[in-house]
Amino acid sequence: MTAFSRFTPLISALPATVPFVGPEAIERNRGLAVKARIGANENGFGPAPSVLQAICEAAASTWKYNDPENFALKQALAGHLKCRPETIAVGEGIDALLGQIVRMVIEPGMAVVTSFGAYPTFNFHVTGHGGRLVTVPYVDDREDLNGLLETVRQENPPLVYFANPDNPMGSWWDADSIVSFAKAVPETTLLVLDEAYCETAPAGSTPPIAALIDRPNVIRTRTFSKAYGLAGARIGYAISTPGTAAAFDKIRNHFGMARISTEAALAALADQAYLEKVVGKIAASRDRIAGIARANGLVPLASATNFVAVDCGRDGAYSKTIVGGLMEHGVFIRMPGVAPLNRCIRISAGPESDMALLEEALPQVLKSL
Repeated sequence: MTAFSRFTPLISALPATVPFVGPEAIERNRGLAVKARIGANENGFGPAPSVLQAICEAAASTWKYNDPENFALKQALAGHLKCRPETIAVGEGIDALLGQIVRMVIEPGMAVVTSFGAYPTFNFHVTGHGGRLVTVPYVDDREDLNGLLETVRQENPPLVYFANPDNPMGSWWDADSIVSFAKAVPETTLLVLDEAYCETAPAGSTPPIAALIDRPNVIRTRTFSKAYGLAGARIGYAISTPGTAAAFDKIRNHFGMARISTEAALAALADQAYLEKVVGKIAASRDRIAGIARANGLVPLASATNFVAVDCGRDGAYSKTIVGGLMEHGVFIRMPGVAPLNRCIRISAGPESDMALLEEALPQVLKSL
C-alpha cells in the first residue's frame, strides 16, 4: 500500500519505528502471555490507594476538558518543590515534554549532544525534527560528564541531554558534580536534565531546586510514571526559569492533559507517606533482583532507579537470547540497545510474585544456553 505523497522530505526519509517495543506487541507477535511485567521500568507496586480513590471520584467528570493552564497541579508542584508556579510546565509525560523541547530549539542539521546508548525516545524526537545526534560513550557504565562537556564545547550545540539517575544503566552522579556541569555548559546551549528517577535516587544525588532555578538554559524534567506508579496516566513536568517554562505555552497541546490524570497527580503529591513506603519496596526489590542475579553467576550493577542492570558477561547477542528465553517463561525484561551496554539485561523492580517467576525461570534459561 502506497503512502501519501506530500509528506516533507524529512518525514519521507525516516523509518516508521517505535523506540520501545511494548510487551503487548511481544504477546501479539509471539503468542506468549506476560506473567511478570518487569521490563518497562514501570512501578509494579502501583499508585497509592488514595490515588486510586481520586481516580474513581474523577471518572464522573471525565466529560470535561482539563484546565488548559494546569493551575492546580502547578500550584501543588510549586508547594512541594518550594519554587514558584510560573517556573513549572506540565505535559503528557516526559516523552511529550522532550518532543516539545526539541521542537523549540532544533532546526534541521543542528547538533544535539547526548550519551551513546541513552534514552532512545529523546533520540527519536531529535531525528524526527531533523537534528544531528552527536554521542559520547559511557565510561564505567556511567554517563561521561567530562566527555559531554568537552563535546558541547567542540560542537556548540543548541541542546545537550543528560539523565541523572541514568536509563538504561541505573548509575548516577552526585549533586555537586551535576551543578558544576550545568554551570559549565555555555549559556547558548540548553541542558535537559532528565530526573525521571530522582525519587528513587540516594540522598545527595539530586541537586536542590534552588541550585539551578535561576539558569534559563537548564530544564529539569520529572514524572509521575516511576515512583508514583502512574505511567499509564502520562503526567510529566519541567522546571526552569519563568521565561523558559513559559515557552512551552507557544507549542504545547493545551488540552493534552487528561482530567483524571491531573486528579491522580494531585492525590499522589498529597500522599508522600505512600511514596516513602513504595520507594522502600523498590529498594528491597532491587536487592532481590541483585541476589537472583548473583545466584546465577551474573553481576548486578549498583542502581539508583527502579530497575537493575545485570551484566551477563558476554555480548549483546547473548543478552538478547536471555531476554527472549525469559519471555518464553512469561517474564518480560529488556536490555540496552548498543554495545558495550548491551552485554547487560535490565530488570524492573516489582512485587514478590514477579520476583519468584524470575527466580524460577532465569536458571532454566541460562542452562538452556
